[in-house]
Amino acid sequence: MATVWFCLASVVIIGYVLLDGFDLGAGIVQVCVARAERDTDQVLSSIGPVWDGNEVWLLAAGGTLLFAFPILCAAAFSGFYLSLMIVLWLLILRGVSIEFRSHLEGPLWRPFWGTVFGLASAVLAMLLGVALGNVVRGVPLDPTGYFFLPLWTNLSPSGQVGIIDWYTLLVGAGSFLALAVHGSLWVVLKTGGSLQDRTRSFGAKCWAGSVAVTCTISVTSFQLQPNLLKEFRSHPWGVLFPAVAVAGMLGARLLSSRRRDTEAFLASCLYLTGMLTSVAFGIFPNVLPSNMAPDFSLTIYNSAAAQHGLIVGLWWFIPGMCLAIAYSVLVYRHFAGKVE
Repeated sequence: MATVWFCLASVVIIGYVLLDGFDLGAGIVQVCVARAERDTDQVLSSIGPVWDGNEVWLLAAGGTLLFAFPILCAAAFSGFYLSLMIVLWLLILRGVSIEFRSHLEGPLWRPFWGTVFGLASAVLAMLLGVALGNVVRGVPLDPTGYFFLPLWTNLSPSGQVGIIDWYTLLVGAGSFLALAVHGSLWVVLKTGGSLQDRTRSFGAKCWAGSVAVTCTISVTSFQLQPNLLKEFRSHPWGVLFPAVAVAGMLGARLLSSRRRDTEAFLASCLYLTGMLTSVAFGIFPNVLPSNMAPDFSLTIYNSAAAQHGLIVGLWWFIPGMCLAIAYSVLVYRHFAGKVE
């Protein structure tokens, strides 16, 4: 059952990245591409009906991890306390900025909250990558299963590490660029005119940077985390996951250049899915590797809830996720098409 819940948690996390990921990317687009308030209005209108529903998947991901792997959550909330508080504040700022922006008319009010939304989205996109980099690199778990990380030490990914080092910053940059591409493809899909053209050009530039950073991350990850190479050697079929990522990456650029915008956005979803499933496959059965000693790592076996609880939880998880999926489908179908 622990393996089943590991797969379910991975699916929910991927769902959050795919859905809220283009919200974050739209915020980046809004800062980098919008030239007038009308452009900002179009970008925010493209995500306005769905952004809060997308964040339900973040709650679902957190709830799934807390229920299935409570020891993991206890260790992560302790060691990543500062990072989680920063994430919480960025989520608050994004929601507040969208709601407050339309309350008053003024030369400073609306541009100010639009900028807050864009910057909070950009920092959050990078911070999610930094968090993923910490999971791949490993954290200094001790025999009790707990750890503490300062924000940074000497920026080295080995020895006395911090939350931020050159490797986690590299993964953060990869996350920023990937979500910028994802959000660009969404804005292109939902808008038209000069904003669409500028966004398409911006997305193409981010795509080129994303390719370079993804290749660099792939090489360095295998050097820093030996479990990745072990898993891919033990189970060669796992190469399907990176292959999906490569196909999605190439497909997104090719389809976008041909103005097949819906297919290009779906190809971007394929790329993100391939990258995240590659990480999940590579660290399995770990859920939080230790960079001090492999035996100290938290795995699906030593951090999972009791077997009976995992079985009973499925009877709550399945109908709950069916409701979330049905809601998402209904909203996206209702608000399909270009924004005004």
